[in-house]
Order: sequence, then C-alpha cells, then structure tokens
Amino acid sequence: DTAAHAYSCCSSQGEKLWHAMKLTARVLATGLLIVTALVNFASRYAQSIWESLGHFWQTRWLELYYLFEGDEWKIFLLGAAIVPALVFWCFNGILMVADVTGKPAFITRYRIQLGKNDPVDTKKLRQAIYVALFNQFFISLPMLVPMFSIMKWWGNTFSKELPTFHWFLVELSIFTIIEEILFYYTHRLVHLPLLYKHIHKKHHEWTAPIGVVSIYAHPVEHILSNTLPVMTGPMIMGSHIVSIAVWFSLALITTSISHCGYHLPFLPSPEFHDFHHLKFNQCYGVLGVLDYLHGTDTTFRQTKAYKRHKVLLSLTPLSESIPESPKRTE
Repeated sequence: DTAAHAYSCCSSQGEKLWHAMKLTARVLATGLLIVTALVNFASRYAQSIWESLGHFWQTRWLELYYLFEGDEWKIFLLGAAIVPALVFWCFNGILMVADVTGKPAFITRYRIQLGKNDPVDTKKLRQAIYVALFNQFFISLPMLVPMFSIMKWWGNTFSKELPTFHWFLVELSIFTIIEEILFYYTHRLVHLPLLYKHIHKKHHEWTAPIGVVSIYAHPVEHILSNTLPVMTGPMIMGSHIVSIAVWFSLALITTSISHCGYHLPFLPSPEFHDFHHLKFNQCYGVLGVLDYLHGTDTTFRQTKAYKRHKVLLSLTPLSESIPESPKRTE
C-alpha cells in the first residue's frame, strides 16, 4: 500500500509538472507569436515613418542648398557655427531666467545643490557670459576654418544626398566614444597641479555650476577639452554638414545639462558632473565609463548623488525622494 501510494503521488506530481510545462509552452508560444506580429507591424510602420521623414528632410536640405547656391563655406558656417550657437543660447537663456529670478518653480524646484545660486550672482553670471561669447567667437569659430578644409578634402560633407538615419546613428555612436576618450584624458591632464593652477582653475570657480558655465574656461582648455573632442569625430568620419550640425547642437545641449545645476524630469542626469565641480577629483568623463575603469568615481558611488544619478521619470525632485543624510551635530 505504501509503495502504491508513493507511486500515485509521484504520478500525480508528474502529471502536474507536465501540465505546467504544456501550459508554459502554450503561453510562451502565444506570447512569441504576438510579440513577433507586433515587431513586424512596428518595423513596417517605423520604416514607413523613416521613409516619409527622410523624404521631408531631403527636400528641406535641397531647398537650403539651392538657397545658398551651393556656397559650401556659407552652408558650413550655418551648420557648424550658427545653428549650434542658437541652440546653446536659446536653451541657456531659459535656464538663466530661472537662475536669476528663481522662477519658474517647475525648473528651480529641481535644483541639485540646495541653497546655491539661489539666485545666481549676476556679476559672476555676466563674467561667465562674456567668457562664453569670447570662446565661441574667438576660439571655436577660427577652429572651423581648418575643419572646413578637412571636410572638403573628404568630399562628402556637402553632398546633395543626406545620410540615412541609420548611418547617422552609427556616426553618433562613434562621435560619442571619441568624445569620451578625448575629453576624459584632456580633462585629467588639466587637473595636473601646474595646469590646474594656470588653466583649469578658471572653470572651477563655479563649485555649483550653471548651464552657461559649460564653456566658461581658459582658451587653452576650451581648445583641448571643449572643442577638439567634439570636432574630431566628424573630421575622422568625413560627416555630412547636417550630421555635424545635429552633433554639435546635441553636444552643447548635453554639456549645458551637465552643468545646469537642475536635475530636470526626463532629461539626462547632471549629478555626475555636478559632483565633479563639488569635489574636483572625481567624475572626469562624460559617460562615466573611463571613470569606472580608472577608479575615479569611487567616492561618487558611495554618495546619495550616485543614487540620484538616473533619469527622473516623475515630477518629484530626487532631492526630496533621495535626500542627503542630515549632518551630524557635535
């Protein structure tokens, strides 16, 4: 009887297991079919959107090309200098209103270093604006002249046919990797005592930075760390002027966000670079990959700032949901 009971139990367990396996297989098969159908539908739909957008932008590009009568220098100046500069100052103009007035609250409530730049010192702000404009007009702009010659040598920069969106994504990935490598090592270079004292210290006058401070730097640093890392990728790839305009604009927006002092919803986290301005010897890079490999983010990883270093997907400031630990009183 005991053996029969044991056999019965084993048989029952086996049937249950087999039933569970069949049920799991049916669920997975059904889910796989649904996912496959959705992916196929989405890919066809996305492809049609990309084709429509591609036709739209191709038409706009040709209109612009013929508007400038194919004058490559004027087109290059527009794409590599004027468009990125307008993007930079429009974005930072909004941030500076918040910095100076403390309004609107839907920006200022996301301040990272609470009590700092509240409001910003207008004298320091004017100085930062003057230096930023100087660097743009007298450093970045002249550097576009040799870049223009290199791009003409490649022969693809002013093509009447735009690059495909997929190729632009490949280029964007390469630009980002090159910028990370060049910025990290040039940034660490200017932190050497001698270079820090005479060059990089200017940028670190702001321990609680704001957006426009992203290009507030000594001219030598602006060349080494701000401009060359961004220009090098397009020069290596022989990129189209439209790709260059988008990349330069994205780079300026990204560095402005990194310095802006606000951890705004749905935008990249600025906690990493803000911590660099606070502590000076941590978080030298852009992506943080080389900091991790070199161990220059170990202190950062032990802080609440590291826990806040993520995209904010709600409207509650991370300074409230992940507040700093209260300071100990003696």
